[in-house]
Amino acid sequence: MEKLSGWGEAIILKLPNLFVAIFVMVSFYFLAKGISKASRKYLFDKIKQESIKDLSTKFVFGFIILIGFFLALGIMDLDKVLTSVLAGAGVVGLAVGLAVQATLSNSVSGIMLSFIPSLRIGDYVETNGYSGFISEINLRSIILRRPDNNYVIIPNSKIVDNPFTNYSLTERSRIGVECGIGYESNLQHVEDLVKDIIGNEFKQNEGEGVEFFFTEFGDSSINFVVRFWIDFKKNKHQLEAKHKAMKLIKQKFDEEGINIPFPIRTLYFDKDILNN
Repeated sequence: MEKLSGWGEAIILKLPNLFVAIFVMVSFYFLAKGISKASRKYLFDKIKQESIKDLSTKFVFGFIILIGFFLALGIMDLDKVLTSVLAGAGVVGLAVGLAVQATLSNSVSGIMLSFIPSLRIGDYVETNGYSGFISEINLRSIILRRPDNNYVIIPNSKIVDNPFTNYSLTERSRIGVECGIGYESNLQHVEDLVKDIIGNEFKQNEGEGVEFFFTEFGDSSINFVVRFWIDFKKNKHQLEAKHKAMKLIKQKFDEEGINIPFPIRTLYFDKDILNN
């Protein structure tokens, strides 16, 4: 009873410290939110990469919260207890670190990806069999918004360890459209016709141009590929350009009487089978 009575008196004596410590933590929470928002708006305003802004803002927020936590412990006279806890936490942290290697790997990879200039929020990328717009880079994963408006979450370590294609880094890209013509066609006439169609419809800048190549003698056609440059920021632009080019080529071939062969299968049956 004497021990319980002593504990009760100690708790009552510490109540003012407890209320002050809670007030300090709440104050530092709102202070951290205000400073992190202000630093993002003014201090990190010149940083172009949104991922670096997000990571820096989170670091500022966590750092201020940590200061408030230590002050609250000091008010509660628990700073010596904290020293003992941190000493023991070092051993526990080593064991936990070995158990969560994959998580730590993703966290380190997330920090690396946040500072890579060739990977920015809003870019259209293709990696690990998925493609879409980067909507978020955090300490665990990258979140892609696919063209069908579904989201895919890819661990950061997968991005670091595997190659990725960023279609948003360049404003122009070259694409190719393949087709085939009949063996009776005038090859030079076809080449001039296709190059004129594509060149007139898709503007080519200096150093670019329309390229035309016959590629093979196929089973039923002479195949060719025409390559040209387009404004390309996402996969939709490529599909739209190919769609337009194919319609123009087919329309012009029909007007000029140029045949686009397709495989034909002829079936022969025995007379007895037909009679039966």
